[in-house]
Amino acid sequence: MSAGCARPDAPAGSGTAFPDRLPPPLPMSVANNAVAAIETSAGWAVFSFLGIDSTKLWSGVTTASFRWDLGSPAWRAIKPPPGPGRLAATAQAFDGRIFLFGGYTVAEDGGEQSRPEVDVLDPETGRWTRAAPMPIPVDDAISGVWRDSLIFLVSGWHDSDNVAAVQIYDPARDAWAQATPIPGPPVFGHAGGIVGDAIVYIDGARVQAEPRAFLLEASSWLGRIDPADPTLIGWERLSDHPGPGLYRAAAVAVGTRVAFAGGSDNAYNYNGTGYDGRPAEPWDGAFAFDLAAGGWVDLPPPDTPTMDHRGIVIADGRAFIVGGMTAGQRVTNRVTEIRLRP
Repeated sequence: MSAGCARPDAPAGSGTAFPDRLPPPLPMSVANNAVAAIETSAGWAVFSFLGIDSTKLWSGVTTASFRWDLGSPAWRAIKPPPGPGRLAATAQAFDGRIFLFGGYTVAEDGGEQSRPEVDVLDPETGRWTRAAPMPIPVDDAISGVWRDSLIFLVSGWHDSDNVAAVQIYDPARDAWAQATPIPGPPVFGHAGGIVGDAIVYIDGARVQAEPRAFLLEASSWLGRIDPADPTLIGWERLSDHPGPGLYRAAAVAVGTRVAFAGGSDNAYNYNGTGYDGRPAEPWDGAFAFDLAAGGWVDLPPPDTPTMDHRGIVIADGRAFIVGGMTAGQRVTNRVTEIRLRP
């Protein structure tokens, strides 16, 4: 690590760490940040957008955005997306650009609002543009790219409740469509991805109506997208995944698998305190659903358990968890490289 880089706020351990090429830490500690990786004309780059800083206060919801070019010794600040700071956005790289969807703002009085914006970054110029807004503004949704043609958003929170909607964005037409909604409880803070023609997602938090409460939803789902009409999805419930039900785990689609790491077994607010009043703590495991094998497989755990994620990024064959919260609800600037194969 070169002089002038911020030090990670937790030491790298053994096991899954890569001591010969440790990724540099973020310039600031941030959690619930949207992440993406893309191959540019200069090589692979990893991006972090928005999130919450180490104060974990409404005023700590940030627009701060950063870029790390693989092989360089440090991240650098980049122009943030337009508009206010927000949490729980999701990002996908597509056709040389990065699409940043939604998220929510937090007011001083605690009021939260789901945002409809779709911000598009050209990593070659650093310029942001706007795409057609989401028909149903959502935050804490999952997203995935299907067949290099469409981007799916699955469930999530909309202003005052979860939605079962599956929304499809077509970048070529800058247009939206609605797909078969999820059959299970609508959730926020779930995790998942798209492999081939399949959507896999797990868990999250559901709303209990009476008395109103946010409860962990421990369930796993598979949706098969119809190639002839991608708005048609055949949903089925999967067997339970290894470990506990999880909230805001990190996930990524890779090969024939959707891989998951970290998260917490206690659904919590943006400050890391559970909706039940108990402080949330990160889970220390990792696993994947393998579409080819048709089942769950265990993966090597990250060297440091973390939670409060929007995804895992893969750049030049390397997988990274960027920021999040460590034990004690501590917002971190660490970037952890993980293994997605035993």
